[in-house]
Amino acid sequence: MKIQQKLRSVKTALSERREVRKRLRGPAQLRYAIADSIGMLDAQAWKGLTAQSGFFLSHGYLQSLENVLPSNLEPRYALVYEDDQPVAALYMQLADIKLAQASKTSFGSLGESLGQRVLTCGNLLTFGQHGIAIAPGVDAELAWHGVAEVLYRVRQAEKLAGSANFVMIKDLHGPQVEDAAFLKNLSYRFVETEPNMVLTLGDDWKSYDDYLASLASKYRANVRNGILKPIEAAQCTVEQFTDMDAMQDEIHALYKAVQVNAGFRPFELLPEYFPALQEAAGERFRCSVLKREGKMLGFLVTIADGETAIAFHIGFDRAAAADLPIYLRLLHAGISDAIGLGCKRVSFGRTALEPKAALGARPETFGVLIRHRQPLMNKVIKHLLLNIDHDDAPDRSPFKKAEGKAA
Repeated sequence: MKIQQKLRSVKTALSERREVRKRLRGPAQLRYAIADSIGMLDAQAWKGLTAQSGFFLSHGYLQSLENVLPSNLEPRYALVYEDDQPVAALYMQLADIKLAQASKTSFGSLGESLGQRVLTCGNLLTFGQHGIAIAPGVDAELAWHGVAEVLYRVRQAEKLAGSANFVMIKDLHGPQVEDAAFLKNLSYRFVETEPNMVLTLGDDWKSYDDYLASLASKYRANVRNGILKPIEAAQCTVEQFTDMDAMQDEIHALYKAVQVNAGFRPFELLPEYFPALQEAAGERFRCSVLKREGKMLGFLVTIADGETAIAFHIGFDRAAAADLPIYLRLLHAGISDAIGLGCKRVSFGRTALEPKAALGARPETFGVLIRHRQPLMNKVIKHLLLNIDHDDAPDRSPFKKAEGKAA
């Protein structure tokens, strides 16, 4: 009797799943406006939907970005309507990624010839969920059904230019993961990536010195003796940099020096991207540079996105960094910039988990939803395009106990 009950339960579950798949594979009761340029869409509808979604989904930023995207990226935009009411905005990028860009392994001419056209819902130039804005009060299942349908329509349209078989919804975290979970019924797979490292700033930190004072003595000594003193002894200075337009080539050269060594290089920023970003961000923008005898040895760009400072573009002279802790000094400059911007946390992104944990940053779980038209390719592509086999972030507690709880 129990076996029969279990069988009926399994059959019911399978029947329900088939019903969900059938419903999702059909059209949602929604309407869509899909465009190659954000200027083709209703600007007020976009601004209304993304008003609470931060800088990286703002109309002004995306309009500026459109003109300076890397050569292998193309933007797509969509507004989703229920009747005449806009309920969601989507930002997407189509990326042509070669095998050579997705691995440190040298594949010779094969690496330059083999590639994949990837449709990403989100922004490959930054980290975080910067691809979807859903209006408050809208049914989550309906909205995500609309997201899936937009991605399907864009992918189908791309058959004219070259198939985009691989689809990725980028950097989901927190409640977004649960809201989008039912897309597994459309063969989307959730894959956890390297975590985003986030430092929460103390309420009483008014300057970088306040951050230093909050560290336990061992960590504070490590920062002073291992980072600050060597930089000062080498007669290097850290300064605020404001003239991206005049120095875009120098900034770009430092960026490339780091970028070419990365395992996953889905794009290369253009020199003119940096002044365009500065103009779009305005007062939200900070760039700390490390100099020696007037020569720029490194930089870190930080953007205030609401209460979060995104420290995301970095570059440095690799030869100089062999003798000096330039990278670590720039991370500390990011803390100073975040405090100056009035933010409550700093998002340092993925990679280099150990030095970021030593700052006091904690891991924030990130993941992506991925789908390939051919299921077998899901397993192949995920290893090429995602850093799946990542280490867990180390557990570090650098703050004094009393302040560590507050921070």
